[in-house]
Amino acid sequence: MSAHATTILAVHRQGQAALGGDGQVTLQNEIVKHSACKIRRLAGGRVLVGFAGSAADAFALLERFDKRLEEYNGALVRAATELAKDWRTDRVLRRLESMMIAMDKTAALLLGGAGDVIESDDEVLAIGSGGGYAAAAARALVRHTDMAPVEVVREALGIAARICVYTNSEITVEEL
Repeated sequence: MSAHATTILAVHRQGQAALGGDGQVTLQNEIVKHSACKIRRLAGGRVLVGFAGSAADAFALLERFDKRLEEYNGALVRAATELAKDWRTDRVLRRLESMMIAMDKTAALLLGGAGDVIESDDEVLAIGSGGGYAAAAARALVRHTDMAPVEVVREALGIAARICVYTNSEITVEEL
């Protein structure tokens, strides 16, 4: 499954975490909104979630994920694993076209409809059309600077916005 037409980037560094996304909403070859917020806080603000793909599908998944977080007292990995099982086995959820990054202060996870729960090998995770550009920029910044995660996310998303036609510079960043 390919989530497209957005860019979501997560960075963990120096005991801090930040998640950001651009604001562009694209329908086929037309930009219909410039300032959408694709980042949400869950579990009383302790978990950040960013999504790429169909907004309606993402909100359905966010609602289920929030319930799982509540059920498992905010335990990110356990809630993500249970959501991935639901997503993979439920006939309705299987058809949802969205991807998510969920993070707390200790971990960042990529969640996908094939039952994926993937933790990055390094301090960076990204999804969406501009995800590769943002991740490359973030990895260079993490490796060669002392920038805080929130600064890395802003700068890397700005770089992606200058390269990817599905990413704009209306950036939202949340930090933990």
